[in-house]
Amino acid sequence: MKLEVTRSLLLIGALGVATLAAAAWHEPSPSVISSRADSGSCPVPPNVRHKQAVSPDQDLLLFLFGMSQGAVAQSR
Repeated sequence: MKLEVTRSLLLIGALGVATLAAAAWHEPSPSVISSRADSGSCPVPPNVRHKQAVSPDQDLLLFLFGMSQGAVAQSR
């Protein structure tokens, strides 16, 4: 084979591999999922709808925050 043909085939092969790598690398960007208030993705059962809303415990939120900060500090 001539040198020019060999170079051309190698260039085409390299471009093909780069194209496949770029296609595999592409990941969709994060987006916000929105829904209407009347049609939620997880509807609440009828027997729970009329009960009072439950708020999270402040100690639990503080514990979760502390745990996440501790995990960041240990990974450094």
